[in-house]
Amino acid sequence: MTFCLRLLMIFLAITLPLAAQTPKSTQTYPHAHASADVAIEQAHDEIWRRFVDKQGIMLDFADLNGDVSIPTPEECKLGKPNALGWWSPIENGGMFNGMYLDAIVNRYQRTKSPEDAEKARRLVKGLLLLNSISDTAGFVGRGVSTDDKSHYAMGSNDQTFPWFIGLAVYLDSGIATQEEVEMIKQHVVMTAEVLLKLNWNVPAEPPFHLRGSFAPITFESSPRLLFILKFVSKLTLDPAWEARYQQALHERSGPDMLTRLEVCQRGLVYEHGPYHSWTSCSCVWAIRELWEMETDETLRAAYAQGLQASAELALKNVSWASRYDNDNKARFEMNWRMMNEYWVAQSTQKEASALAMIELKAFNKVSPRRQMETELVREPTSAAWIVSLTPDKAFLRAHSDELKDLIRHYDYTRLYYSQYFWAESAWYRLQEAVN
Repeated sequence: MTFCLRLLMIFLAITLPLAAQTPKSTQTYPHAHASADVAIEQAHDEIWRRFVDKQGIMLDFADLNGDVSIPTPEECKLGKPNALGWWSPIENGGMFNGMYLDAIVNRYQRTKSPEDAEKARRLVKGLLLLNSISDTAGFVGRGVSTDDKSHYAMGSNDQTFPWFIGLAVYLDSGIATQEEVEMIKQHVVMTAEVLLKLNWNVPAEPPFHLRGSFAPITFESSPRLLFILKFVSKLTLDPAWEARYQQALHERSGPDMLTRLEVCQRGLVYEHGPYHSWTSCSCVWAIRELWEMETDETLRAAYAQGLQASAELALKNVSWASRYDNDNKARFEMNWRMMNEYWVAQSTQKEASALAMIELKAFNKVSPRRQMETELVREPTSAAWIVSLTPDKAFLRAHSDELKDLIRHYDYTRLYYSQYFWAESAWYRLQEAVN
């Protein structure tokens, strides 16, 4: 049994019983807002009030007044609560900054507001910082400590890919200055060249060295690798990158013996269980951006087919939003350091992952609201974004009420996790389709 399969089995053994404790009835709760446009402004304001740190990096969670305790440099060095940074407030900065740029750039295209342009710039500065904090070339961090530099030793493919695509949409936005364009190009090309030399494995710091890969022909990896190749080809105009893209399209492997193009054409597959739109959504976004960049109509048609299949599958999870009770009194435990009770030193990925799963089980026991927000907020909002990524405007118009109901359901001032920001992305894309 491979390590990844063992890890997935451990994760499901922990999370599925917890999910089973969440009411699975069809009971729904009142929406918090009368209209989606009012709701989305509240969601936007809360992100910028509580969840973007002084370096322009999005935090995972914060108290309702915006307070949060950031891991210290020593905790990052030791790998507390674990060397992956999982369950800490700086777990997903590379991932969330990159993905949230879809929302902010599309918001700017509607408002042309200097304030919105500056918000996009802040997120990009955060991304560039995360690619500048390590002596390990090509490393993209998760977040930074109280000294604005210390960090956990491992990123991942889930952190690194949104870093690429977020920078890509910023370059296309018209916001970037020429100085920013040149700086971003240097970071992107350097990081892509490192990944190429590592056979598309993602670099980590010693003693871990590598974590994650874009090479497998799976849904998690295929759209991401193709996007990186096409983006760098477009950015550099180097025919070698286009040749790599063309070759990668038709390479075949995996249990279904599909090519990467066929994986994209098939669309969304929940490879990590039923609650993973939040990690899968960047793969669907990759297909959408490939559809935007591609000039070959055969390839565009394949990408469009995959986007529509993904939207139809993800739509099934959008209605979960109505099962979230804004008046629930479940506890959210802000003291993530309680997990340090279980800490042991780690020198391998396996040790760090195994420790993190033990800690998650303990954390969920004292913080039941975490499970509620991840299942009934994170999942349906990220699924809504997937739906909105289809280029089929008629489909979006037909399902606009479902997306609007999701957006206006939540009282965003009472959510502890930032992991609802996909609602903003879905809203701006929906507006493009219906107006």
